[in-house]
Amino acid sequence: MNYLVAVLPDRIQAEAAYLALEKEGIDSTILGRGYKSADEFGLIDPNAQAKKQAQLMAYWLVPFGFFAGFTFSLITGLDTFAWAGEIGNHIIGGLLGAASGAMGSVFVGGGIGLVVGSGDALPYRNRLDAGKYLVVVQGSETLSRQATRILRQFEPENIQGYAG
Repeated sequence: MNYLVAVLPDRIQAEAAYLALEKEGIDSTILGRGYKSADEFGLIDPNAQAKKQAQLMAYWLVPFGFFAGFTFSLITGLDTFAWAGEIGNHIIGGLLGAASGAMGSVFVGGGIGLVVGSGDALPYRNRLDAGKYLVVVQGSETLSRQATRILRQFEPENIQGYAG
């Protein structure tokens, strides 16, 4: 399934593009104020996905990190924090391991995408938030090419095809 996404500046152009596509027998969807939202269409929110993935990773990386840090301290017998005593040193080692696990969950779980932002879904969401409209066509490659020719008449801000 191929997707073609065109960004149009206002509702009138989006409706005109939709009608031109419909006239040629091409089904399309309008996203924007008064039409489908990004969530209703299924345009994922990369920030929510990254946060969810980082939390899932933290559930097992933090306890594993604690166990690994505690075990490392126990095996090596390092007396890094003399004021804490023997058991305190092992617990501090475990806490440092847990902190490392938390950092790992952010990096591996997608937290970098949360901080930096990634994927095409975010720019499309930003355009919708700015009051723009998206016209989305789903279908074969031939249908996408035909829809591209039609949509170019409306001088979209951006037109992008995706093969799925």
